[in-house]
Parts: sequence; structure tokens; C-alpha cells
Amino acid sequence: MELNSKIKRALQEIDFVNRYEKIAEEYNANRIPSNDRLVHIDGEEVMETIASLGYQPSFDAKEKFYKIKEEKKGEFTFGFHIILRDGNVDLVWIVKENKELLLGLPWSLYSRLLIKSDRSHVVL
Repeated sequence: MELNSKIKRALQEIDFVNRYEKIAEEYNANRIPSNDRLVHIDGEEVMETIASLGYQPSFDAKEKFYKIKEEKKGEFTFGFHIILRDGNVDLVWIVKENKELLLGLPWSLYSRLLIKSDRSHVVL
């Protein structure tokens, strides 16, 4: 799998890999024992927290994830999904150009794809 060249350039320009690695290290699963992780969550509290940050959340009951209302800027549409499962969090950026999906994977996959292409000797 390859990243779209526009997306790859944008992620490189914001130093995504180093930023992601810093956050991943801070919240590393090895630092939090599985019995201390939040497994049962209050959906209303999640919705209220997202709303308090100034976003319009909704919950996709079929796929079981929270999503923030998409925003359109010119020919681009941006969205964000939050998947809370088994004490883990997956963050997903959604980017479309003229309704064509350019980006729609969890952050961990973007970093792996970028690391693989930029540092072929290092694979997470």
C-alpha cells in the first residue's frame, strides 16, 4: 500500500512521523497495564467531551465509532473518526478531494507507511 503523493508530502511537511512517535511513546500500551485501561466508556461523556472542544460529534452505531462533522474547504473535505475499543484509541483522518477518498486510515498506519518509505531499514 502506498500513500497518495499529496498526502505523503503534507504529512512529511508537518513532521507527522516524529509527532506521532512522541505521542505514541507518551501513551504507550506497555506503560499502562491492561487491567488499568478504560474499557467501559460512557458514550454521552465522550460526545460531551468532543462537543466541549468545539466540534460536532455523532456516533456511528453500525461501525461503532465517533465521528466529527466533516468540513469542506474548496474541493477538499476533512473528517475525523475516533474508535474506542478494548481500552485502545484509534484516530482516523478522513480526507477527500472532489469526493475521492485520499486518506482514511488510522494514524498508526500513516506513520508505518511513511517510515517504511523514508527509513526503509526501520519498520514498526
